[in-house]
Amino acid sequence: MAHINVLDPGASPLDYYGFELRRLREAAGLSQKQLGDILNYTGSLIGQIETARKVPTPEFSVRADAALGSDGLLTRLVELVLRSQLPAWFRQVAELEARATEICTFQTHMIHGLLQTATYVRGVLGALDQNDLDDRTAVRLARQRIFEKAEPPVCWVVVSEAALYQEIGDRETMRGQLTHLLAFEHSPRINIQVLPFSAGSHAGLQGSFTLFRFASDPTIVYTEGYSSGHPTANPDTVKDCSLRYDHLRAAALSLKDSAELIRRVMEERYGEQDGVA
Repeated sequence: MAHINVLDPGASPLDYYGFELRRLREAAGLSQKQLGDILNYTGSLIGQIETARKVPTPEFSVRADAALGSDGLLTRLVELVLRSQLPAWFRQVAELEARATEICTFQTHMIHGLLQTATYVRGVLGALDQNDLDDRTAVRLARQRIFEKAEPPVCWVVVSEAALYQEIGDRETMRGQLTHLLAFEHSPRINIQVLPFSAGSHAGLQGSFTLFRFASDPTIVYTEGYSSGHPTANPDTVKDCSLRYDHLRAAALSLKDSAELIRRVMEERYGEQDGVA
């Protein structure tokens, strides 16, 4: 008889998800392979998720709910699972992203995580550590689901021109990433401005930062170091960074000119060259 790993559903959101998936599958009278065939996944993957060795994705959860008639249970649970898999120091930031009505961020050297493509994420997260890269990528991408809410936040992004040239991954990755940015060109809620090299000295020379604004709570400023995050609602810091952000937006290119620059960099730096894509 095969050994069945018995999970403690109270150990973590991931364990609870695995416990519920197994319970629902067995109630439906399906083996792991049978459920995998229905969902177009392997039975091995079903087993890994049921034993909390693999992180489920939102897509998997939607399919499993439909197949098992679980009324959206797994789709609701996966949000908790993915947030629990974030580094402990970053979980509060994910909660701020989920609650904010407005997110204003300045980025000095790379595209903000809320706007990153899957291959760009892999390039960022895999720079020093390739372990569990699929799961870590899925967890980061899941943060972007805040834009699918009925009332998504307004997001203002000022990004240094340097980030367009910093080749994360390869040229194809960067071409895809810049194409993704251009997809928001006419979005009223996701606004991207490029701070050009020609701006010279500017109000963001001390580094990247993000302002989170809420319907009723105080504004929070977030800055980040190596493996550490620093959110604060200190009024002086908020006032200073709000002023800095206003100056950065004023120094940046307009939304239209920013899109034109992104398009030009994409074509000239990452387009086809000498017949090579």
